[in-house]
Amino acid sequence: MMNDKTQTAIQLKPEELEAVYTISKIVSQEVDVDSALEKITHISRQVLIFDNAVVYLKEKDRMEFEPFFARAIGRGKKMAYDLPWGDEAANETINSGDVYIREAKLEPDKDRLEQGFYLGLPMITSGNILGALIFIRFGGPSYTKEQINLAQFITTHVSQLFEQKRLVETIANLEAERRLARLQDDFIAMVSHDLKTPLGFIKGYTTTLLRKDTDWDKETQLEFLTIIDEEADRLSEMIENLLDSYKLKSGTIHMDLSEINLSVFFQSVLGHISTQEPNLEIEVEIEPSELVVYADHKWMVQVINNLVNNASKYAPNSHLTIRAYYKPEGVKIEFKDTGPGIPSNSLQHIFKRFYRVPERSAGVRGTGLGLFICKQIIDSHQGEIWVESELEKGTTFHILLPYSPPEEEAKNG
Repeated sequence: MMNDKTQTAIQLKPEELEAVYTISKIVSQEVDVDSALEKITHISRQVLIFDNAVVYLKEKDRMEFEPFFARAIGRGKKMAYDLPWGDEAANETINSGDVYIREAKLEPDKDRLEQGFYLGLPMITSGNILGALIFIRFGGPSYTKEQINLAQFITTHVSQLFEQKRLVETIANLEAERRLARLQDDFIAMVSHDLKTPLGFIKGYTTTLLRKDTDWDKETQLEFLTIIDEEADRLSEMIENLLDSYKLKSGTIHMDLSEINLSVFFQSVLGHISTQEPNLEIEVEIEPSELVVYADHKWMVQVINNLVNNASKYAPNSHLTIRAYYKPEGVKIEFKDTGPGIPSNSLQHIFKRFYRVPERSAGVRGTGLGLFICKQIIDSHQGEIWVESELEKGTTFHILLPYSPPEEEAKNG
């Protein structure tokens, strides 16, 4: 004894079976839902009479439904934007879960586009109504039982297309959550380790100074207090970097752009940095000497600090050349060291949050936020930053900034 579905399949004509088979292949192979629906609509039109095809999706906590996909491919195609898409049919179909038919009373003297014949079919998967597929004919004819059976087959495949989309999105979300959980675990482990180091020094030397069974001479006390002060600064810097990375990533920081003379800027910034980075020989070349750029002074200081500090940690005792000059597309700034270089497999990751070059990180303190912060700052200036490196020959960080602030460029454009 054959079930209802088998009986319905037998009733389909050869060309209808071929169309349904082609639609099933599209559902199984097509990744893009809009593209799949476009193909399904045109194939369906070859075996089922209709002027409009509309997909309505059911939204959570909403009583009304908006068309997800709508195509006018028959009568009234040139007036598609003025035609009704079948909201009433969609509401009735989705709310009842049954096939919905509404046919106008034919009036020969009336415009056919005002005489809609609606066929609504619920899109159901796993017992849940996803939405409705609406076929519209203007001016008839009425839908036959065979045509309704065919439309149900088509609707079943369209339902599978959306269920497939939902499953893919669910899997993607789960994978994204797993990746986020791994990142959070890695972040907590790394930050906990890095924060413990300065905290360990601070706690250790403070406890030592507070011992009542020992009298420390002033020289030793000064040495211990200096270490505590340095580690407290380091701890403060790490926390600031974490906060800055979050604010920059979330886009909550406003860039206060102003004209900066790069010669004066580098002289001021490097004068302070040179005392902190004695293991670097720094050379600055600004051409022309009056070269200016529009940037946020505070955040550009952060970029310079991070790049010089990066060279000091990973290319110690090397020569660092900082060049700035005009290019047709903007102001170019280069930071070139003569250190050991960066392995090629790390170059594509170098600006990622918390990333540290495995081969260069042993014994080097850091959270992997410095270069990430640099990129976020330069991106906020609508500029570019990239890196080139060759093992045993050195590394060059390139920055390209626009000549004028974004507002001025927009006005001139």
